[in-house]
Amino acid sequence: MDQGHRVHLANTAAIQQYEGLKYTDDHSDARWLAHILRLGVLPQGYIYPKEERAVRDLLRKRGQMVRQRTANLLSIQNLITRNTGSSIRSNRIKTLDSETVDALLPNPDLALAVKANLAMIQCADGQIDILERTVTDRVKLRAAFSFLKTVPGIGQILALTIMLETGEIKRFPTVGDYASYCRCVGSQKLSNGKKKGSGNTKNGNKYLAWAFVEAANFAIRYNARIKSFYQRKKAKSHGVVAIKAVAHKLCRACYYIVKDQVPFDVAKAFA
Repeated sequence: MDQGHRVHLANTAAIQQYEGLKYTDDHSDARWLAHILRLGVLPQGYIYPKEERAVRDLLRKRGQMVRQRTANLLSIQNLITRNTGSSIRSNRIKTLDSETVDALLPNPDLALAVKANLAMIQCADGQIDILERTVTDRVKLRAAFSFLKTVPGIGQILALTIMLETGEIKRFPTVGDYASYCRCVGSQKLSNGKKKGSGNTKNGNKYLAWAFVEAANFAIRYNARIKSFYQRKKAKSHGVVAIKAVAHKLCRACYYIVKDQVPFDVAKAFA
């Protein structure tokens, strides 16, 4: 691409190899790829702009740090519950120090295990803060994505995540294509109106899937209309399905927000 060549990124998971070949090697594979490219049926992936890849990867690294912090926090909760018979809130864990841990767990080995987890949480907090400040300094929300912050539950970090993971919105012809890419729709195979199985529900961008589920969890806390929609869905199914339904609604709304560059309208999104 730097030398001006037109590059095609083949989606190997969607390519079917020709079964009539008795012997294959790199040359025959290249001929097969060239043949389906000439036919116009080569499944292709999106080539992300090179200048934004490093910042996008920093946000992904932040997500990894958050997961590790959460894992250590849950480990402390589990250890204390198993050994004391009482539960402890995550906000209380964040305020624990060595003296409090020693008083809470008289056994020195158990106390040492909790202190190790606390040290990992503190380290992760420091790295998350550095990554967030660096990303905020490196990149600004583009005009088309600036309206994302009008969506309940979407702040600076989630807006940047959605912008950097989505890329160019025009590459999605319809809102259904975008929702599918964000893993916000189901997958099933039908024949004559009957279900014959399901496809790969993990096909898509896992970071966008996380971002919209995260936004959904915040939205039901701070917006009464979205919370009401969530409660109706939860009454008919269960919490996980209801959260995914809210995430799907937010995903579709964000597509039109970015495409048309308009603020969020809860009446349209959750009519």
